[in-house]
Amino acid sequence: MPIAAARVAAVIPTWNRRDLLSALLQSLNAQVRQFQDIIVVDNGSVDDSAELAHRAGAKVLRLEQNLGFASAVNRGLAEAHTDWVAILNNDVTLGADWLAQLLAAAEREGAWFATGKILQASDPRLVDGTFDEISRGACASRCGFGKTDGPAWNRPRRIRFAPMTAAIFKKQLFQDLGGLDETFGSYMEDIDFGLRCALAGRDGCYVPAAVAFHRGSATLGRWNKDTVWRIARNQVLLSAKHFHGQSRWPRVAGQLLWGLLALRHGRGLAFIRGKLAGLRDARRLRRAIPNEHTTTDLSRVLDSSEASILELGRETGFDRYWRAYFWLSRR
Repeated sequence: MPIAAARVAAVIPTWNRRDLLSALLQSLNAQVRQFQDIIVVDNGSVDDSAELAHRAGAKVLRLEQNLGFASAVNRGLAEAHTDWVAILNNDVTLGADWLAQLLAAAEREGAWFATGKILQASDPRLVDGTFDEISRGACASRCGFGKTDGPAWNRPRRIRFAPMTAAIFKKQLFQDLGGLDETFGSYMEDIDFGLRCALAGRDGCYVPAAVAFHRGSATLGRWNKDTVWRIARNQVLLSAKHFHGQSRWPRVAGQLLWGLLALRHGRGLAFIRGKLAGLRDARRLRRAIPNEHTTTDLSRVLDSSEASILELGRETGFDRYWRAYFWLSRR
């Protein structure tokens, strides 16, 4: 279907923080290329977020409790009867041509999904994120996070992983590959989906001209103990689900280093609790069935993704985690 005729829905999971949701809804209404539907999935908010969204003209799905990001997205996707779906965090705002830029680039590149440059709302000189990558250590890299905006982040490129902070996807992609894995709850569910896309040969594009602004962990905080617990748990789930036949040493190195980082921020106990929960909950995963083909394809994806992290680190500078990881994992 020509992009000019394509219908697009926005799916927005939200939990409290009506002030953030209000700003996002205003930026949606200001888009040059309008959304046909705006679907707000309220994850059991105790403020009037749902009422605010309803007054703004959005379709509101009210959940009785916080079921997590993945569950909320899946419920929103079920209500989206459009060609494309934008998945948006409630703490982002979009440049006026965000949707127009992404749709045009996706059509030009024949991409299944697209994401743009996300800047930090508190200081737009700094990048909040661009595209994601994943290491053999089962740790994700939000490429560009904390870096000064510059040439490395202004080059369009093909990508494997689009952060669901702010990205668009063909609806057909979820129909073909399934929705988000609700076992993950919140955090790294988009990395899991990205791996499924990569293994199925479905890639996307990064469009730096499409700019969004992100408050970043505004609901809980980046080093909140619950955030650390969830990420630590979901690293185990990602590894258990996908990393069949892969070397164990990079995972050991990557996870030990991430644990030291959590300890440095006073979250060592949350890290340990998350790992134990991951070992327990891995039994509930919809496990991929390993075979020679998928193992080889996964190795290719992981090699390419790590090479991208390494290349960007050499160009823009490594943080301590990635410098230590590459030093340890390649010995």
